[in-house]
Amino acid sequence: MYLDSAIIVKLLAREADSHWFDRRLRGASLETSELAVTEVQSALLAKERAGSISSSERVVAMERFRAMVEEELITLFPLDHTVLGRAEAILVACHPVIPLRTLDALHVATANLHNCPQLSTTDHRMRSACERLAIALVPPTLEELPKA
Repeated sequence: MYLDSAIIVKLLAREADSHWFDRRLRGASLETSELAVTEVQSALLAKERAGSISSSERVVAMERFRAMVEEELITLFPLDHTVLGRAEAILVACHPVIPLRTLDALHVATANLHNCPQLSTTDHRMRSACERLAIALVPPTLEELPKA
């Protein structure tokens, strides 16, 4: 299952729906883009700035993510020219109906190129792009998630 960076953050730092994702993703083969390394670090730094985690919690969370990659609990797919080309095509295919952002297009393209059967995200634009490309979503609907 392909994970958007925001879902990885939910596994590393407690959010309202973290428990749902912990249960649903347990035992699954997890994959993401190399892009996630930078995105996860950025998101954890933002959580620290917002006061929702401490500096030491941020460091531990990032170490945990790196360990998950090293232990092959999460596979990182390369960010290369093929992914960039597919992302560009996806952006055009979604335009003008879905205002997909660059980094989100890179994630969708990576999942698409690697034939990932499911993509886990809560981002509405990414979900719309996945629906357009017939990529199954986890959760199937956002209504399944607990409210903050």
